[in-house]
Amino acid sequence: MSGGVDSSVAALLLQEEGHEVVGVTLNLWSYAGRQESYNDCCSLAVVEVARQLGLEHHFLDFGQLFEREVVDRFVQGYLDGRTPNPCIWCNARVRFPALLAAAEELGCEKVATGHHVRLAREDGLYYLLRGRDPQKDQTYFLYGLTQRELRRAIFPIGELTKEEVYKLARARALSAAERPESQDLCFIPEGDYRRFLKESAEGRIAPGEIVDTHGQVLGRHEGLPFYTIGQRQGLGLAAGRRLYVVGLDPRHNRVIVGPEEELYAAGLIATEVNWPTGRPADGGEMEAEVKIRYRSPLVRARVKPLEGDKARVMFEEPQRAVTPGQAVVFYRGERLLGGGLIWRVLRADAGAEAML
Repeated sequence: MSGGVDSSVAALLLQEEGHEVVGVTLNLWSYAGRQESYNDCCSLAVVEVARQLGLEHHFLDFGQLFEREVVDRFVQGYLDGRTPNPCIWCNARVRFPALLAAAEELGCEKVATGHHVRLAREDGLYYLLRGRDPQKDQTYFLYGLTQRELRRAIFPIGELTKEEVYKLARARALSAAERPESQDLCFIPEGDYRRFLKESAEGRIAPGEIVDTHGQVLGRHEGLPFYTIGQRQGLGLAAGRRLYVVGLDPRHNRVIVGPEEELYAAGLIATEVNWPTGRPADGGEMEAEVKIRYRSPLVRARVKPLEGDKARVMFEEPQRAVTPGQAVVFYRGERLLGGGLIWRVLRADAGAEAML
């Protein structure tokens, strides 16, 4: 429970169905200057919701695990020239393992969260399905879960739209109905990730060259973590044409720029790939729809599992600004097939790719 409307209504629905509900809030991060020791997504507002629902409630400290598995990896990802998505690691490596451990300790059979996803069971396997509200579906962030987590999971609001969730909260006069949705990362004060990285990277961020895909030096950058694929503003270049960030080269500490056509990729290689229902048995290429970032539309592609935890994804149509460090998630219809982290971009022209 976070004190937000989704987890609060999830608890409400389970209670109204007759379940014995125990609320758990994970204390994951705090920072200097706050009035309480919890961050915005684990705030003391949850105490009021638990009181309203009459729930037994516990705060559990997993700050060290969160710092190691999420925050440190977030910082290192930027130093490595990637644009990480820490919410994915948090769910797979911190939140669900911690909640399962808490369930064991408290004698609970299931773990319920306020994620906008649905769960289906078929032939003894559990499948994640996209949430009923297409604007709020969160399967993208949960592809890292396994059967161990899914068999004990419940997602009470997956069949509801966000509007319906708020309507239920208001009808029951829950305090969470008046809380705005948080859009920032929970461990970055006021969303200022540049300041956070400067303070966390301990002098490891250095300025360097901005070059085109032929290696010609066009200018200077302030540090790789402050640039991302597709960026056009803030480059400080007077090239007489529109240039975009098309690659980041941590080995030589260079930002690579090019015209918009060099932003398009034919495919990608993903690593740390997880298949929630198991790796495809034949290992052959499959047709799927994929997302290359949370807010991007689904696009048709061919996905082939590779050796180890990798997979190759080839798009039916070239895609713009494919970004290493972000997740690529595979779907068939409403069903989530798997996903991984974008490791390498496969470009049709090989321009920026050849520079890395």
